[in-house]
Amino acid sequence: MCDKSAGSALSHPLLSDGNKPYSSLHYFIKMLLRPKIRSVHLLFALRITPARYESSAKEGVILQSTSNNVYENLAIEDWIHDQMNLENKNVLFIWRNVPAVVIGRHQNPWRECNIPLMRERGICLARRRSGGGTVYHDLGNINLTFFTSRKRYDRMENLNLVIRALKALQPKVDVQATSRFDLLLDQTFKISGTAAKLGRTVAYHHCTLLCTANSSLLPMVLESPYRGIKSNATPSVPSLVRNLSDADSSLTCESVMDAVASEYSAHYNNKPHVHLIDPMDESLFPGISQKKRDLYTWEWIYGKTPIFSLKTTFQILYQNSLVDFKLSMQIKNGYIEECSIDFPNHWLPKDLSNDLQSALEGCKFCPTETAFLVSTFVRTYPQDDEVHTKCNVLCEKLVSIM
Repeated sequence: MCDKSAGSALSHPLLSDGNKPYSSLHYFIKMLLRPKIRSVHLLFALRITPARYESSAKEGVILQSTSNNVYENLAIEDWIHDQMNLENKNVLFIWRNVPAVVIGRHQNPWRECNIPLMRERGICLARRRSGGGTVYHDLGNINLTFFTSRKRYDRMENLNLVIRALKALQPKVDVQATSRFDLLLDQTFKISGTAAKLGRTVAYHHCTLLCTANSSLLPMVLESPYRGIKSNATPSVPSLVRNLSDADSSLTCESVMDAVASEYSAHYNNKPHVHLIDPMDESLFPGISQKKRDLYTWEWIYGKTPIFSLKTTFQILYQNSLVDFKLSMQIKNGYIEECSIDFPNHWLPKDLSNDLQSALEGCKFCPTETAFLVSTFVRTYPQDDEVHTKCNVLCEKLVSIM
């Protein structure tokens, strides 16, 4: 399963209270001693205003996640968007994940990524709430989420802030923002992709920043092996990518996160200060566990895929002979709505073929459920070893397509 968390490997190990530094763990333990006011006190300390509170101060607050779990970090984005009053606040959320592929809200995962390879490598698949294209995350990639009120939403301003931070580290680095709100290195290589969500009063813009990501694995997991998919889902735009560290070895995740935090603080005339947060702290983020569960469900990750069709051909080697098959499916909300499997009449009894296609209709377009369904289906037919063997071989092929 992909539901993993890793210990923080991030910079900014200290929080501060006036001039007295102490660890984030110490801070949370201290808050636990005052349970009745813990959440409000901590929110006040972070200078973030929940929706029911008001404040007139304009400033930027920096939060950094201690989790490397993609579902937990996406849940924090949802929570801040849904719960915080950002009329007079700006929040920068810094986070990183163990290997994961994150698709846009309106995308088709079968068309965007190599799902079989991801299962094999234990790479998580997540669907975010914002639009845009598919991105690869690992601990060599930084994610930056800029929260503002909707009226102050400005993607280019955020990207220029990132560019200033990079220039402060390495003045000679050539990084420019494009009209698509990507960041290009040396005018050619994409180091950052952008997406956004605009609510009624709150907006956020998030972007990736490739520092030392696995550049050999990235193109492999973002190359779909599926053919014959037709869909109106938002397609990703392929780009040449490169790590910042390829331009200068000093541009590591830690140095870049420090630089972005410093530039963000300077932008709001604040002292550089980063608050480490545990995304699963229910005392600070009430309801966060449910938000994570929602993002982790099959219904959200796969079931929200816009309707699509799949038409493909394949061959099965059986008893030293190749048998040709044609498969046609329509999938809606992740479920097989229509199914047609064409193959030579002699290969399986006609009634069994028709019943198998009918059984698949209404089934999840999912290898686990399909394998279970076909296994159950085969057992309902009279004992015939050859028919059972053929059905199992066909099932294995269908599962590999999903």
